[in-house]
Amino acid sequence: MTAASTVISAPQFVLASRSPRRVAMLRGVGYVFDCKPADVPEKAAACESPEAFARRLALSKARTADTGGHVHGGHSAGGGLFVLGADTDVSIDGEILGKPNDREDALAMLARLSGRTHRVCSAVALVRGEVVYEALSVTEVSFGPITPEDAAAYWASGEPADKAGAYAIQGGAARWIREIRGSYTGVVGLPLFETCELLAKAGIKPSPVPRLSSPGA
Repeated sequence: MTAASTVISAPQFVLASRSPRRVAMLRGVGYVFDCKPADVPEKAAACESPEAFARRLALSKARTADTGGHVHGGHSAGGGLFVLGADTDVSIDGEILGKPNDREDALAMLARLSGRTHRVCSAVALVRGEVVYEALSVTEVSFGPITPEDAAAYWASGEPADKAGAYAIQGGAARWIREIRGSYTGVVGLPLFETCELLAKAGIKPSPVPRLSSPGA
């Protein structure tokens, strides 16, 4: 077996998230990692921009997981591994749209997004002790019209309940996407290009992704 084809089995880093979408994307490109979700308050400060909010939360999640919950100090709890934190927010007219509180909140968000262009800021932070790498992806997403009936049916599907901006681009909301200018994976929840660049800076490279056999082969 050559070095290029060696499959990595030991964890390369720790992901400070429980998001199945982030886990699937990272595994899909060949990384091996442990998960250690970090719960931090997700409330924007007064006059905090969407970009600054995403950066702050990504870094806070990474530091919280890295230090075992002690954000302002302490030894790394990652066992010597880097910890990856990420955060994604949706904003329109400069206002951050978080996860909907209820059905009415979700329908109001979708009504605001209908027929308009909004921004998605997705930040990543890679931390190990005092070493920090950060990156930010900003994507513009244009929606076509969303009728109240379609919005109500979408809410009833259960998908928008835990999503920023009350939609999932990789799910039922895909039918409303007219145009994307930026990172698709960033809108899903993790900008893979920027994330892979950060991991490479830390000397972390993915295993080769196994080639799938074609049907009937």
